[in-house]
Amino acid sequence: MKKLLVIPVLCFAFLCGSQHAACANPISDSADKAVADSVYTLDQLLNVADKMVDKTVKVTGKVTHTCKHSGRRCFIVNKSGDVSMRVEAKGNIGGFNRELIGSEVEITGILKEQRLSKEYVDKKEMETLEKAKKEDGSAKSCHTELKNIESIKAWMKKHNKDYFATYYIDGQDYKSL
Repeated sequence: MKKLLVIPVLCFAFLCGSQHAACANPISDSADKAVADSVYTLDQLLNVADKMVDKTVKVTGKVTHTCKHSGRRCFIVNKSGDVSMRVEAKGNIGGFNRELIGSEVEITGILKEQRLSKEYVDKKEMETLEKAKKEDGSAKSCHTELKNIESIKAWMKKHNKDYFATYYIDGQDYKSL
């Protein structure tokens, strides 16, 4: 199911907060620091992502793509290459250069969540069905997108949610490993 958290963003082709100030409570400060000092693999981060939204995280992954013209985003994948996450260039990151493709990196940034509402998913399904009818129903891209929508709906039903969450990182800094 982890795969489903990121893949729909790419399949739907959309998208081509700041951390709260530290409070005076020393327990909270040390807890926030412990979170910021932990380095997650992409799989580990996705397992706890719902609890980490709007917090600073460090995650490692292999860069598979950087935006060719602006360099304002890149995509990282897990070890097996079957789960990806978008990273936006923010903070100290002026951009991601093309030479990073294939490199292992450690990204520090703020984890963000984007929710796809049930209404949005239903609308996408109807649009895709219409597109498939116009293309005689044999369009491979429509078939793939419909399977993704089916998976999203199954996840929402199984988890009793009226939304589907996808995650990305507003990158603040990175280093090559």
